Amino acid sequence: MKAFRTLYIFPHPDDESFGPAPVIYRQTKRGEEVFLLTLTRGGATKVRFKYNYTIDEMGEVRVKEMEKVKQVLNLTGMDIWDMEDGSLAYMNPVDLENRVAEHIKKINPDIVVTYAVHGISGHHDHLAIHATIKRIFSESDRNIKFPAWKRLALFTFPKPENSEQDGAMAHVRTSPVNMIDCVVELNQEEKLKLREALYCYDTFVEVIESTKVIDHIGDKVYFEFFNEDFKPVLKDIADRL
Repeated sequence: MKAFRTLYIFPHPDDESFGPAPVIYRQTKRGEEVFLLTLTRGGATKVRFKYNYTIDEMGEVRVKEMEKVKQVLNLTGMDIWDMEDGSLAYMNPVDLENRVAEHIKKINPDIVVTYAVHGISGHHDHLAIHATIKRIFSESDRNIKFPAWKRLALFTFPKPENSEQDGAMAHVRTSPVNMIDCVVELNQEEKLKLREALYCYDTFVEVIESTKVIDHIGDKVYFEFFNEDFKPVLKDIADRL
């Protein structure tokens, strides 16, 4: 398999660890270049009230937590911007698009990964980054601006087979099963890396445990591919590129 270059783009610290982390680890372990861009420092989280932190103080703590994640997942590169947490949806969309596009151009990835259209939690920042990256990918001159970029992968959860969902994860938005294009089945080492990456966020231990996110992810990570349709589903985000 060719060693593809992948860029993950999310709004907040911990977005990369609440699901995609074991896939990132798989990629870096097999020698691929994997980059992470986080648009905010995540300081506006309500968790800050538990520690009596200001937004700036919480942002500083979360950046330090992310540095530990970088080591755990062996990321090739990581950039953390300081856009206003909670306000991406209210920015001038042209400014947001231009800045993100410039970063994508600099990294020149084969694959870009971000949230699916529902943003998993429905957070406005999640929705904004999905729309921004999808528009960039859809530009008519994309092959000239971003010659390597061949796939937009959208991290998601599948709609549960039964109508009821565990109360701790009841807020999670999901994708219809027929929209899923890739299911990455995790081995034991990758599941342990998921746990290790999540627990780098010392300030979020209560959230990690109350949501039971590790149990909810289980042994599979799911992706939609924008403007692609694979049935049967692929087993790796780089398959068929």
